[in-house]
Amino acid sequence: MSGQAGPGAPGHPRLHHRLVDSTNERARALALAGAPHGTLVTASEQSAGRGRQGRSWSAPAGSSLLMSVLVRWAEGSPAPGLLPLVAAVATCDAIGPGPLIKWPNDIVLARGDGGLGKLAGILVEGRPQERWAVLGIGINVAVEIERLPAELRETAASLGRGAEDVEPLLGELLGALARRLEQPTVGLLADWRARDALRGRRVRWGTPGGSARVREGLAQGVDGTGRLIVALDGGGQTTLEAGEVHLATPGSP
Repeated sequence: MSGQAGPGAPGHPRLHHRLVDSTNERARALALAGAPHGTLVTASEQSAGRGRQGRSWSAPAGSSLLMSVLVRWAEGSPAPGLLPLVAAVATCDAIGPGPLIKWPNDIVLARGDGGLGKLAGILVEGRPQERWAVLGIGINVAVEIERLPAELRETAASLGRGAEDVEPLLGELLGALARRLEQPTVGLLADWRARDALRGRRVRWGTPGGSARVREGLAQGVDGTGRLIVALDGGGQTTLEAGEVHLATPGSP
């Protein structure tokens, strides 16, 4: 990764909203208008926050760290292809011991029943042909799980901190992103693998009734480009580049 990002630490300039549709949408608009590398958009609340696969991101006002930061890279430099992994490892750095990464970049906490509770989500969007991307990160800092929509209560997790901890955590996250953006790929992958929540677990992927049939296998970590390696039942293996992956038996280790 070293040398790919533009100059300057992420976080400046900063635009904060009390209420915004989506920090990623605002950061994308700023990118298209020529905003510099490191431009940061934060919010106390989102009305149309988005996660991966088009899902919504819901959090009570003032309870979560909601941010999107613009990353640019120099003309002639390759696009930072591991940005989702960079964001995931940096988020874990900022939070501290405990969180794991569910490929490719959901931040989770292990539950007592062997399942995983989602603590943070990451959405990376951009235009590689124009040499920029937006890293959107949402962390449940002070979320009271019982206040979430019913469909999220069984799968969500929270740090259980106070609303006053959101801003200090943002500072930690921006510092971690600055460091991780400059880290060589080999070291980044090693640190990602140390947080891997899926390695050694049975996983499934595909869409029931869809064009891609549901398949299962044993997660074996990631390769040198960040793809998930899965050992297939009956022998052989495959690599997954994108898409949803779930624990085959969420309640088991």
